[in-house]
Amino acid sequence: MASSCSRKLLLLRKSLCRALKPNSSSLIQRSFLSTSTHIYLLEPSGTISKSLLSKVSRSYCSRSSPLQDASEGPAAIDYRSLLQEDEYHRLANATIHDLLDKLEEYGDSVDIDGFDVDYGNEVLTLKLGSLGTYVINKQTPNRQIWMSSPVSGPSRFDWDQSSQGWIYRRTKANLQKVLEDELEKLCGSAINLS
Repeated sequence: MASSCSRKLLLLRKSLCRALKPNSSSLIQRSFLSTSTHIYLLEPSGTISKSLLSKVSRSYCSRSSPLQDASEGPAAIDYRSLLQEDEYHRLANATIHDLLDKLEEYGDSVDIDGFDVDYGNEVLTLKLGSLGTYVINKQTPNRQIWMSSPVSGPSRFDWDQSSQGWIYRRTKANLQKVLEDELEKLCGSAINLS
């Protein structure tokens, strides 16, 4: 059984080597480590060398990107500024509890059938009857606040130190600003969540 598996792996390795570099038989005895743009070879001695097979290109999406340049896409995550867990909980809890208070006040000022604000198990739920439901919750492993909106769909907000707010990296939108704009359109009455 082990011999059969070893033989299959050797055949797979040979096929892979031929496909990646058709005129090379010396690569058959080497293992591959790949990154998104380069292939590295793990030599039998254990050292890593950069292969002549650099600039491997892969496309994982059949659609072309509508973005013209990187500034239009999601902002890069600066992992050096990733919040410590206790700081994340402090900021996220303060934001969600502040939203809870302001949304309860807002509910008293608008006449929407089925308007209800609920907070339980660290999930804030805002029901707007037939207009839809918002769900806002903490996502601790990613240090994010997630929002599901009946208007804009799902969004994931990261803490931005420079603006001191929760920002959706794809659109650069602020959590409170998104809620203010959407609630005003849905309910017909302005709200200030800042």
